[in-house]
Amino acid sequence: MSHDKAPHTSSSLHDLARKATHSPKLLTKAEIIQLADHVLKGGEHASEFEKEAAKKARHNPEGLEENEIIALGKKTLSA
Repeated sequence: MSHDKAPHTSSSLHDLARKATHSPKLLTKAEIIQLADHVLKGGEHASEFEKEAAKKARHNPEGLEENEIIALGKKTLSA
């Protein structure tokens, strides 16, 4: 019986957000969508720019600009 725990979602989300702020162009489509979902779930605290970037990411993650990915990462880190 193993007592090893799987990494917490919040921990992996935090790591993903750091990756977004430091190396935004290295994120996969799935990772960008994961950040976008997180920002949209806490939407009342997101700026209009962050909300628009998250909505754009849901529809076309490859179309996001670097500054939009960084904004999603920063918002996730501040949550």
